[in-house]
Amino acid sequence: MIGILIIAHAPLASALRDCALHVFPDCAAGVLALDVLADDAPEDSLQQARDAMTALATNEVLLLSDVFGATPCNVVRGLLQPGLVEGIAGVNLPMLIRALSYRNEPLRVVVEKAISGGREGVVHFDQETCERYE
Repeated sequence: MIGILIIAHAPLASALRDCALHVFPDCAAGVLALDVLADDAPEDSLQQARDAMTALATNEVLLLSDVFGATPCNVVRGLLQPGLVEGIAGVNLPMLIRALSYRNEPLRVVVEKAISGGREGVVHFDQETCERYE
């Protein structure tokens, strides 16, 4: 089973995890969050992320970060191992829910499903959209 570690600016990582566990409460052990504070040293965040990955107790991990190029994403960059530890920037709740829904699949499939979930979860919310779902 794929472990998922959310690394984002505080308090986003924990908030996303809490929301996801509202939907999938049985996934608590396989989904961890690392909230990066504004004054955290990058090397400290990197070590905390390594510790969190160890706590996931799995060889395959999906790392989800908020903003590409920001400190949380740079922490993710320091952890990547192609085929074993993959990262995605731009995390949102639909992305996380999709990743959790497919986390028993191979890592490459989880990455693809998470990205598509994140994209498909962004919808221009207007009257026409509402009428389609009534």
